[in-house]
Amino acid sequence: QVQLVESGGGLVQAGGSLRLSCAASGSIFRVNLMGWYRQAPGKQRELVATVSSSGSTNYADSVKGRFTISRDNAKNTVYLQMNNLKPEDTAVYYCNADLRAAIVQKFSNYWGQGTQVTVSS
Repeated sequence: QVQLVESGGGLVQAGGSLRLSCAASGSIFRVNLMGWYRQAPGKQRELVATVSSSGSTNYADSVKGRFTISRDNAKNTVYLQMNNLKPEDTAVYYCNADLRAAIVQKFSNYWGQGTQVTVSS
């Protein structure tokens, strides 16, 4: 069974840094786009950043210059380095991936369980 397992959330003061990790586990044939989304209380889930299998990246304007997304294709893992964190970055962060499991013939979209990031002022 394929799943995405996140780690690295926590509580940090404004201006601090955190690094999130998300590993896709199970029998996986190929992983395409991977990314991070976040959802703050009372708000819709929003895109934070994505990275393609070739390394092309895309960021939300609100995190450009502060967050860096990267991936290790050999480990089917995506990372989000978050620097200069602000209180408005407080949210549950979700990992997302388009991948093809080894036993199926199509790509499907998967979500992690979410990890809480809290930035205090």
